[in-house]
Amino acid sequence: MKKNCTFQPPISFLGLLLLLCSVSFLQGQTRQDSLVQFSGLVLDGTTEELLPVPFTNVYSENEVKRGTSTDFKGFFTFVAEKGETIIFSSVGYKAVKFVVPDTLSENRYSIVQLMTQDTINLPETVVFPWPSKEHFKIEFLAMDVTPELQRRANENIAQELIEERRHTVLSDGDENADFYLRQQANNYYHYGQFRPMRIFDPIAWGQFFKAWKDGDFKKKKKKK
Repeated sequence: MKKNCTFQPPISFLGLLLLLCSVSFLQGQTRQDSLVQFSGLVLDGTTEELLPVPFTNVYSENEVKRGTSTDFKGFFTFVAEKGETIIFSSVGYKAVKFVVPDTLSENRYSIVQLMTQDTINLPETVVFPWPSKEHFKIEFLAMDVTPELQRRANENIAQELIEERRHTVLSDGDENADFYLRQQANNYYHYGQFRPMRIFDPIAWGQFFKAWKDGDFKKKKKKK
């Protein structure tokens, strides 16, 4: 007659298993208690206007990088740990560090973080077609300016030709639109009232005397 055999774990093994479960539960509970919903606003503290700083990077300094970025109004929110160091960084501003208090009794915390603008001076960069000034001097002295090139240069800078082209060359679409908009803005500026008399305008008097000296009011002889 066969006997039924059942495995009965020792009491020490059951105690060890219960101990491990208790430690794991306590660790998870402690981890849960150390987390807070960290929220706030990031503002520009350089001036008194306190404008929001959008798209600021807000992240943890720990090995496990966690964080977020502010929205267009400077608001952010993410889960952080108590006692954790948070870094705020944005282009054009000095980076700021903030430590979440480890004595919080609630699971949420809010702040208003101010950031100051940081001016970054980039080194001056000068691009030359020659590697050095000495090479430029050699190339410049060796340049052969022919009479034809000299004649073209004189024609290009002739004041008579420039003045003629100023009156003959037509304006493009952008220039016409800009002139029209400036006229409209000038009309709206005095809308509903009389325009001021330019007789008291010193700029107008200056233009008048200049035109008088230049002979703009003289009668031009008709060419036969």
